[in-house]
Amino acid sequence: MPLKELEAKNAKPKDRAYKLADSEGLFLLVQPNGSKLWRMKYRFGGKEKLLSFGAYPDLGISAAREKRCAAKQLLAQGKDPMANKADMMPEGAATFLSVAQRWHENRESSLDAAHSQRVWSRLERDVFPALGSKMMHEITPPDVLEMIRKIEARGALDISRRAKQGVGQIFQFAIACGLVSSDPTTHLRGALKPRPRVKHMSRLPLTELPQFLLKLKKYEEEGDRRSAITRDAVTFALLTWVRTKELRFAVRSEFEDLDGKAPVWRIPAERMKMGREHFVPLSKQAATIAKRMIIASTGEFLFPGVAPKKPLSENTMIYALYRLGYHSRQTVHGFRGLASTWANEQLVEFGKPAMWIRRYHEDWVEMQLAHSEDNEVRGAYNAAEYLVPRRRMMQDWADFLADQEKMGLSQTRKKAA
Repeated sequence: MPLKELEAKNAKPKDRAYKLADSEGLFLLVQPNGSKLWRMKYRFGGKEKLLSFGAYPDLGISAAREKRCAAKQLLAQGKDPMANKADMMPEGAATFLSVAQRWHENRESSLDAAHSQRVWSRLERDVFPALGSKMMHEITPPDVLEMIRKIEARGALDISRRAKQGVGQIFQFAIACGLVSSDPTTHLRGALKPRPRVKHMSRLPLTELPQFLLKLKKYEEEGDRRSAITRDAVTFALLTWVRTKELRFAVRSEFEDLDGKAPVWRIPAERMKMGREHFVPLSKQAATIAKRMIIASTGEFLFPGVAPKKPLSENTMIYALYRLGYHSRQTVHGFRGLASTWANEQLVEFGKPAMWIRRYHEDWVEMQLAHSEDNEVRGAYNAAEYLVPRRRMMQDWADFLADQEKMGLSQTRKKAA
């Protein structure tokens, strides 16, 4: 008797895999994990062989029987169905790679070019080798999970999640195009390894800023000029919230309107972690440092190394923090977390009855930190957005640091008295 839809739908997993026969060699294999896979037993060249069609219910009974008929036709022609699977594909069927290319072309113009390239490169590296040649309607949740497990095995848990997300988006595109009826990634919720707890870069509590700023102001190393460059570089990092690499390779031509009302630092895309140009509005204090360094420097780099034509050494600033007594307590990258904490804790009283709202919108803070945007639609925004409110925020931060330094000086005098 042919297999009925209700039988296939209600089949429950058991301790061992078992078969539900249809007819003419076609059967549904029910696995202990609950997956239901279409198989067809046939003979070719005097040998018994097993053909895989896909998973139920993604591939329904009618579609499975159509595949069986196609396989029978190939056998009648003296061809092995397993070696000629392409001839069994239904009209309009496509490989994962071909659909991914259509998906990518459809969205490419709406995304930042660098971000778009990163997504495609990630698919080329991790996804296509495993799924690219497979037919869309044959890809099962275990197929996707096997690909993800290989990424997880090298410790790239964030990449594994992005790979799953990419596969899911391609399947959603395919569903909209009528190529498949379901997305196998929806069945993987909870199957991925959890991310390890994030280890944040070392940073001081804001209460210790006054004494830190006083120590930084008095910092000295070999030679007055080298001491001044290091002090200014560390202070500039604290004032601008940038990463070490972004600061070390800063050159004169990236700074605009330093004597005007809207000084700005344009960091080129190739130096940014997320691969897009970043605008840094400069406070009066930061602009003053930039002007001073440009006047004093004989080369292109704003913060030159020992050799004028080379940038500041990679370890100069962190070693300075070590010498100041902050080893394992404060890093240059940790300035970003310090500033972010300050910005996110600033509240203002508004309305009657009174309520508290954020002084600085979270988007301003994230933009200033040049963080990535997980939402691809929002991730395509112009890097210059929020420049005016960010300028105010950065000036408030610089003024806050100036007040903290005065507080530190006052605390020192009281102790001396």
